[in-house]
Amino acid sequence: MSKKLTLIVITLWVGALWMTGLSAYLLFDTLQDKQMAGRIAGKLFLAVSYIGMASAFYLLIQRLVEFGTSALKQSYFWAAFVMLLLVLAGYFGIQPLLAQLKAAALPNDVMQSVFASRFSTWHGVASVAYVVECLLGFVLVLKVR
Repeated sequence: MSKKLTLIVITLWVGALWMTGLSAYLLFDTLQDKQMAGRIAGKLFLAVSYIGMASAFYLLIQRLVEFGTSALKQSYFWAAFVMLLLVLAGYFGIQPLLAQLKAAALPNDVMQSVFASRFSTWHGVASVAYVVECLLGFVLVLKVR
């Protein structure tokens, strides 16, 4: 059961990562109202953050229980660990900062404010971190067996 649950958790997490990234792109490409697209995408990214935290904790603990300290020598373990760090950095660091910049710009859109440059920079950092997390998801998929 543990192996099947591990496969389910990886499928859920990595699938959610890729689907959320694609959905965010489609939202911004399709909707005229970019603020609405951003709000919807933000909710999707929040949901995938929760999925990521729960999945990473399960996968790391399961790996340590199954392999003991030799898990620390496996690329699978380190991929999951770095993915967890990226989720935590986004959830506790980057996303609150972006929300703070949006709030400071009110009643204007943040991209029409003096905070536009800082917002763009941090949004870029978040995007790169997300892409790295997605690519590390491939490592989990390939190294799970």
